[in-house]
Amino acid sequence: MVLEVAEISIAPGQEAAFAEAYRAAKELVAVSPGLRSMRMTQGVESPSRFVLLIEWDSVEAHEQGFRETDRFPKWREAIGPYFAKPPVVEHFSEVR
Repeated sequence: MVLEVAEISIAPGQEAAFAEAYRAAKELVAVSPGLRSMRMTQGVESPSRFVLLIEWDSVEAHEQGFRETDRFPKWREAIGPYFAKPPVVEHFSEVR
């Protein structure tokens, strides 16, 4: 299992619109094979900062099962207009 962490900065004043766009578009990601869980969080002290946390079976599940499909451009089209800058996306594995 890998954890995808996407740090997303939203243009000030667009937080509610971004959250609504996320809710409307999240199914585009949620149907991906290899996705275990997905949640979006919003900063309490920094409300324009969001963190998307997705558990995948593998990095390949994320890249091939979602990013290389026709659902990815639709996802970015839905939420991308609210970005203040490009998201920072990384994968993490559990320390055992």
